[in-house]
Amino acid sequence: MSEPDLSGLTVGLIGAGNIAHVHVAAWKALGARVLVHSIAGAPELATQYGLEVAESLDGLLEEVEFVDIVTPSATHKEIALAAIKAGRNVICEKPLSLTAADARELSEAAAAAGVRIYPAHVVRFFPAYAAAHNAVQAGRIGKVAVARFFRVASSPAGAGWYRDVARSGGVIMDLMVHDLDQARWLCGEVISLYAVQSPPSVEGISPVNVAAHVTLTHATGAISHLRATWGATGTQFKSGFSIAGDRGLLEYSSAEDTGFSEELQDAASTGDLLIPSSTLYESPYLTQLRELAAALRGGPEPRVVAADGAAAVYLAEAARESMATGRTIDMTNFVPSPPDRHDLVDPSGAVE
Repeated sequence: MSEPDLSGLTVGLIGAGNIAHVHVAAWKALGARVLVHSIAGAPELATQYGLEVAESLDGLLEEVEFVDIVTPSATHKEIALAAIKAGRNVICEKPLSLTAADARELSEAAAAAGVRIYPAHVVRFFPAYAAAHNAVQAGRIGKVAVARFFRVASSPAGAGWYRDVARSGGVIMDLMVHDLDQARWLCGEVISLYAVQSPPSVEGISPVNVAAHVTLTHATGAISHLRATWGATGTQFKSGFSIAGDRGLLEYSSAEDTGFSEELQDAASTGDLLIPSSTLYESPYLTQLRELAAALRGGPEPRVVAADGAAAVYLAEAARESMATGRTIDMTNFVPSPPDRHDLVDPSGAVE
């Protein structure tokens, strides 16, 4: 099947925070016309990258082919529903929503409207993780038995909404959600889960510096362990995995000397949301958005779809339940407790 033509893309970017910069760079590389709308930061972002500012969400939705949502997590649902109601396809930064029920609602609304919604789980597009998935699928290491994943970043929790677990989901939903998706992608569906966090959140407020550990048992028989850390300001971003099968081992760490350097985006020195960018490969954000845009233009289904985004959120919800109760969660019949969170219904889109 020939690749769809991506010329003439008109994209509506909603949000103007840190992650918006890497999305804009990818859209510009694809030759897209980008309109940006945000309650703060849109004029500055537009000036920096030569974008157009949309003064209202409705105005943006009237002009664009699809939207790319890069706002704080608690706003994703209402913004996505507004776009779906307008008949626009949606690309949405992770997490797709803060609850699996909301993620299912988004999927059902998109299906009813005849549009699609794709979660931007960019780690599936990082070369090392994509290569590991291909190797596992090809049986190169045999049956997966034990897998470990880690992710460390300078804490964003000292600023803004991140410490409010009701708005960010905490370190599990905001950072570990990447590896929850990876564990399921590489090891199969999850049947039980146990999680701990140190120090614990207190009255819904996350510590600035915190580590969470989650152990998953998969239907395949594999066991995976995930660790996510918000470290002190200036902590170098690191991530990696070790996947052991009965015939081999796959290992990767961004901290290892592989003969090329990992660079950080310009804003990273502030300690807020460190985003790695490799000098060796094409930006994974570009790879991701090209594949998602191609799917929206009639190309093949991308490697990540709405159901994957919902599954990652469901696992994150189970991890929070396990931390709160001290229990192992049976994922075959887990029903999340009603969320104790703010009802943030501002579809205009705050910055991330």
